[in-house]
Amino acid sequence: MKYAVIAAGDGSRLSKEGIDVPKPLVKVHGESLIDRLIQIFMEHEAEEIIVICNEAMPDVYAHLCDLKADGLQGVRVPLRLLMKRTPSSMHSLYAMSPWLKDSPFCLTTVDTVFLEQAFTDYIRTFKHSVNHGVDALMGVTRYVDDEKPLYVETDAAYNVLGFHDQNPGHRTFISGGIYGLHPRVLDTLAHCIERGEHRMRNFQRALIEEQLKVMAYDMGPVMDIDHATDIAKAEEFLRNPASKLSQTP
Repeated sequence: MKYAVIAAGDGSRLSKEGIDVPKPLVKVHGESLIDRLIQIFMEHEAEEIIVICNEAMPDVYAHLCDLKADGLQGVRVPLRLLMKRTPSSMHSLYAMSPWLKDSPFCLTTVDTVFLEQAFTDYIRTFKHSVNHGVDALMGVTRYVDDEKPLYVETDAAYNVLGFHDQNPGHRTFISGGIYGLHPRVLDTLAHCIERGEHRMRNFQRALIEEQLKVMAYDMGPVMDIDHATDIAKAEEFLRNPASKLSQTP
């Protein structure tokens, strides 16, 4: 299957806090965020990995070009690279969409940190789900450490009922920045772009409005890297997953 990574943000918060490398190249547990994702995708039958970064990150693009030419740890990586500045993650997905129309795919943000076994279980469930009519399987978590989390409301069967900026208080998770998507959703994405909408969460809301079948998958603890302090948190999480990430919505 195909994988796609949104790495087009500018990482301004990390830069202001003294981190002098672009976010995709920040190292956690001895490995850069982008390399860790690529390695995990390669272990999960990656036919192609599409990565978008922006012009403000020439070091990221150069690193990815090296991976494409030389492989990762000696293993060839089927990379497709885009360098483009976009106004939102939703627009980044739209820029990658021409290469995502022929099969189900998994999309992530570059700074999402999760456990590999949880991802293995998620991908297995996603493949099964899309074969049974599911259009989107959203990776979700109960861990909250974000200034503006996207709350994901579900029913008892994990069907997604809505995406909310505020906690609705019933069967609620947080978006983990991991999206398993059938190409059918790209029509909805195009509608969002045509309407001039921004932000990934508005695309997710449109999936519900257009009555696509959207489900959630609890991946356990998931975190992202927005601040310098998150790097140490992620290091500890990967060293000892049972020791942290216990907050709930």
